[in-house]
Amino acid sequence: MTGFWRKMKWWIIGVVLVLGVGGYFGRDWFSSGKPQIQYETALVERGAIKAKVTATGTLSALVTVLVGTQVSGRLQEILVDFNSEVKKGDVLARIDPQFFSAAVAQAKANLQFAEANAEKAEVQVADAQRQLNRLKALAAESHVSQADVDAAESNLDLAKAQLKAAKGSLAQARAALKQADVNLGYTTISSPINGVVVSRNVDVGQTVAASFQAPTLFTIAEDLRRMQVDTNVSEADVGKLSAGMTAAFTVDAYPHDVFNGAVRQIRNAPQTLQNVVTYDAVIDVENPDLKLKPGMTASVAFVYAERDDVLLIPNTALRFRAIPEMLNPEPAEEESAEGAALADTKRQRGPEKSGPPAPDRKSVWVLRDGQAQEFSIRIGISDGSRTELVEGDLKENDEVVIDATGGEDDAAPRGLMPGPRPRGMRRAF
Repeated sequence: MTGFWRKMKWWIIGVVLVLGVGGYFGRDWFSSGKPQIQYETALVERGAIKAKVTATGTLSALVTVLVGTQVSGRLQEILVDFNSEVKKGDVLARIDPQFFSAAVAQAKANLQFAEANAEKAEVQVADAQRQLNRLKALAAESHVSQADVDAAESNLDLAKAQLKAAKGSLAQARAALKQADVNLGYTTISSPINGVVVSRNVDVGQTVAASFQAPTLFTIAEDLRRMQVDTNVSEADVGKLSAGMTAAFTVDAYPHDVFNGAVRQIRNAPQTLQNVVTYDAVIDVENPDLKLKPGMTASVAFVYAERDDVLLIPNTALRFRAIPEMLNPEPAEEESAEGAALADTKRQRGPEKSGPPAPDRKSVWVLRDGQAQEFSIRIGISDGSRTELVEGDLKENDEVVIDATGGEDDAAPRGLMPGPRPRGMRRAF
């Protein structure tokens, strides 16, 4: 029994020591005031910056021609394939010409018949003229009546009219022959330009019909060593672009290669998709190695402004908003009660506002001698991650605050209602 109480005595002494030490440090914890603010910073650097507008686009040849057919028929021969290089006038395909050759032969026969009719009409006119002359001579000697002369004049006029009709039929026959020759020529399909066959949509033996519109047989792209990119630029950014501006882009096929071009024109025709208005900015691109192909998707960046050797501030510093402890630090212990009350009032009210700032005016916090100080600056162009410093009391290698933790908000116990709490208290768990 004595051993039991001896053990209990030592247990009680240990518990008392633990409670005493815990109470001492807990008192110091609760009375130590607000925790120190921890800052995350980034450096102000000096360098070059480029302001860009980004967009997506599609590559295409400068000139693309859809080659079709003017006549219907069965494809007898195809002389080119995909990626074939062709010259202007080269034969691409032929349509079976038998039907059209027969039409030409028929047109020639009709022309001969029309020519014969015209000759016959000329002979009839000449005969009617002789009859009229003879009757006029006889009428002068009173051997025939005037009625016979009048009838001969009518026959001459009729013969002349028939001659005109025959000549008209002859012209029609000649036109029909010409049309038949043209249709026969259309059975040979030739390239209208120098270029490369991008697509072939037909095969030998296939019948093409040109009754309503000319079917597309081939697509030919002119010299692929010079191409263009049609980009969709949003209406918010189109005002920053101008003809002659440089542009760089990448394609998925060569993600590590950067291709360069120049803006040829910004077209005024708007394109609206899902209530988003865009405009087509056309970029001329040199393609000497033929790496770029029609239809590729390009991710384009237009450089509309650039600066060299300027101070650059991280955009995260411009977006940083100070926590209340930075705006209204705790008063010193010797501060009067009135000063402490005024500080508490300012903390609850928050920073005073003096109207909307200018778009190029920003505030940043700089860490100097361990203390965060607020500076008003004027900014310039931005590349999305850094911004040019135009005016302000900042210098290279200054530490700008991009985040802050700690302070009264960070130390507030979870689950408590918001509101002021006694100073000198901080969370012990």
